[in-house]
Amino acid sequence: MLSIRMELPCCCLLLLSCLQSLSAHADFFTSTGQMTDLLYTEKDLVTSLKDYIRAEESKLEQIKRWAEKLDSLTVTATQDPEGFLGHPVNAFKLVKRLNTEWGDLESLVLRDTTGGFISNLTIQRQHFPNDEDQTGAAKALIRLQDTYRLDANTISTGNLPGVKYKSHMTAEDCFELGKIAYSDADYYHTELWMAQALKQLDEGEESTLDKVTVIDYLSYAIYQQGEMERAMEYTKRLIELDPEHPRGKSNLKYFEFQLEKQKKAAEEEAPKQKEREKRETAEKKKKQKKSKKAFSLIPEREKYEMLCRGEGIKMTPRRQSRLFCRYYDNNRNPSLLLAPVKQQDEWDRPYIVRYLDIISDAEIERIKQLAKPRLRRATISNPITGVLETASYRISKSAWLTEYDDPMIEMINNRIEGVTGLEMDTAEELQMSDVAAGGATVFPDVGAAVWPQKGTAVFWYNLFASGEGDYSTRHAACPVLVGNKWVSNKWIHERGQEWRRPCGLSESE
Repeated sequence: MLSIRMELPCCCLLLLSCLQSLSAHADFFTSTGQMTDLLYTEKDLVTSLKDYIRAEESKLEQIKRWAEKLDSLTVTATQDPEGFLGHPVNAFKLVKRLNTEWGDLESLVLRDTTGGFISNLTIQRQHFPNDEDQTGAAKALIRLQDTYRLDANTISTGNLPGVKYKSHMTAEDCFELGKIAYSDADYYHTELWMAQALKQLDEGEESTLDKVTVIDYLSYAIYQQGEMERAMEYTKRLIELDPEHPRGKSNLKYFEFQLEKQKKAAEEEAPKQKEREKRETAEKKKKQKKSKKAFSLIPEREKYEMLCRGEGIKMTPRRQSRLFCRYYDNNRNPSLLLAPVKQQDEWDRPYIVRYLDIISDAEIERIKQLAKPRLRRATISNPITGVLETASYRISKSAWLTEYDDPMIEMINNRIEGVTGLEMDTAEELQMSDVAAGGATVFPDVGAAVWPQKGTAVFWYNLFASGEGDYSTRHAACPVLVGNKWVSNKWIHERGQEWRRPCGLSESE
């Protein structure tokens, strides 16, 4: 998940926007930017569906008027059939109705009004998400749950921080998440989401989902985690709801047998366990005398998630006092003399700076407009075959833009050259990313986190002036909890900077 581009001396990250809509992620699930098209597709289908409903209602209204007219007529006629038919007009109209008008009614009833809707649905269906997209979106939600330590009820009720469009999950939604976790043998999340589905059903939510099915999954997920007693309790409830359940009674007997087996093993292990606890208590006391666990000793994945939650290293007041914001003209660069940029220190070691108001709203929208049709799923190189392929942990989409695509790209490249003082001729094309999983950009080795801010650019070197790699700049993107983040990366190569950033004499210079 963490990577460093050793051939590149620095990175410039343009944070284009952070919009408010729940991130989810053909490969639609990897890109909220492209998922916006699905909203308009759905809106078009709803319009088409309403047209179909109006056509059906009009048809039914005609049939209803016909039925009411004939109902009144037949009631009168059948009271005195001979007298009624004694009137020659009534006799004529009866023959006419049965020969002609009932045929017309049959044609009306058989008239197909679904054509427009079905045709539109068929055309749009080719753009619909598939099973992979649905699974990907579900796993992204579970990833958010873990990274930000959210309980299932908070997500289900839509009580996320900063949310603009609150959305509730149904019991069926929760059940679907649980099933996807179950298919990956992820019994921990299976339990969380099946328990949430059951909770909502117990609270009286109307649903086509039955409790027996939910409890069946739930009890098995709990059993797989080794909690035999809880698995038994849920199985007993399942049998109460459905005494003829095909697995209920046999599962209960098996759980009872395994629980008894566990109890016997625990009794035999008790003396050894007490001895182990004594040793562990003694070791804990020794450790407590030492200083608290350093951030650098925490496992990398845990550090990453801590930083995503804003629980990273807090700078000492002395270090913070060395961070400044300033108007910056890059040693009187001609392009910045009259309009210096606002520069803000984000971190000291490694040195990370942010440039504020570096790109306008109009430029942001133009770049997004250029990039959107070119977005493609990001790939990695297979270490064995060397073939580029997608990976489950890298779900961003990227597009590459050059100055030949639009004069605005050249303007932005010139602006980057002005503020960095580096040559753009050997830099890569502007990479535009719509990041479905990326809130903060975090640097786990040093405990730094840089948070998204629209219209700003963040800059750092990932090589020392000597050309050696600065491993402290290894970084990763955090999943976006609410919103979506468009980022434009500009990778500036070491080659071509010989006169602008001379080589250092020492390895870490």
